[in-house]
Amino acid sequence: MKPNYKPNFKNRPPHIHSEPGYYFITVRTIDGQWFLRPDDYKQIMFETIKSKTEKFNIQLIAYVILNNHYHLIVNVSDTSKFSKFMAELNGASAKAINEADHVVNRKIWWNYFEKLIASDADFYKHLNYIHQNPIKHSVSKDFEYKFSSYNAWLKKKGKEYLDDSFGKYPIIDFVVFNDEL
Repeated sequence: MKPNYKPNFKNRPPHIHSEPGYYFITVRTIDGQWFLRPDDYKQIMFETIKSKTEKFNIQLIAYVILNNHYHLIVNVSDTSKFSKFMAELNGASAKAINEADHVVNRKIWWNYFEKLIASDADFYKHLNYIHQNPIKHSVSKDFEYKFSSYNAWLKKKGKEYLDDSFGKYPIIDFVVFNDEL
């Protein structure tokens, strides 16, 4: 490393939250480490997501929490709060997980990436991606994964609705990984 080297932690591409709407968010841990294992830590993450979406008046639409990343779909009406929401979400969850591990000031999250959802089809493709993610990463053999919004959607909309959504908006590049076992 060069002397006086200062790493550049700016996001590439830059975060642009200029338009209210539905956002798909992906957040991965540093080097893909399993900071969200055991399940108690996924529960910490879920409680933090609920707390911060309420605090910032951001509607949580869908989520999945795995061992080394999470995905959200949120409805953001005031985009000026988006960066602060993400900073508090990742900061508070890292602090709580570090406390549970008896570690001080460990960085857990690398960065976040967001995408403004452009259409109904785009929305349902991302929703289906979230709900299929536990299967993709081999943490579940079906959609009945505890740390996913699938069961809430099932209760609210019904199996026929979700099956129809999967049929109309399939995940084309769906490949099962064995990285979580």
